[in-house]
Amino acid sequence: MAYELIIGDESFSTWSLRGWLMFTRFDLPVDVRFAGLYSGTFHEDMAPYAPARLVPAMRLPDGSVLGDTLAMAETLAERHPEAGLWPADPVARARARWLVAEMHSGFTALRADCSMNLRRVWEGFEQSDAVRADLRRIEELWDGAKSSFGAEGSPWLFGAYSLADVFYAPVAARIAGYQLPVGPAAQDYVAAHLADPLFESWRIAGSKRSYEVEPYAMNLPSRPWPGAA
Repeated sequence: MAYELIIGDESFSTWSLRGWLMFTRFDLPVDVRFAGLYSGTFHEDMAPYAPARLVPAMRLPDGSVLGDTLAMAETLAERHPEAGLWPADPVARARARWLVAEMHSGFTALRADCSMNLRRVWEGFEQSDAVRADLRRIEELWDGAKSSFGAEGSPWLFGAYSLADVFYAPVAARIAGYQLPVGPAAQDYVAAHLADPLFESWRIAGSKRSYEVEPYAMNLPSRPWPGAA
């Protein structure tokens, strides 16, 4: 029996992207449901997943409901050790957990100022000092992981794709969408996410939804997101 996963709008819901990648990137069986964050149906759509109040949430095969992506990640890793959600090496696994936890609780300036929008790339966005500080810390974490645990020929933080990459996929989207200033190594990591076929399929799914007023619009010039429409 498959899990159920309820997600929000693909173009804008960073946490939903993380939840979806946990399943699809590791070939875990899942039936995906949709909660309309911007269509007025969200509370009705979420009602069957109480006490979860936010997307994503998942229903386990036994019928129990689990919310919060960190809890979901640990539960799936525990239930599917063969899937390799965390790095196999215990030292690398500990570092990966650290990166995920810091993403889960931190980088508040980046998250507040640069809402994910997979429909367009903003031109001329001016970063605050706090956003630049978040970016420096993110690059420090990425560089440390790759230098200590990366693998030659792999773009991912710990060699094989892991939950650490799942949690930083929306950060990569923000860096691309706002053209944020990061170094070449970070740019290569961002490019790897954008080239990931699953990331692209998620983005395309979101592009097919329509809105009278686009969420997170900014008073800035923009160009379409690169890739297929």
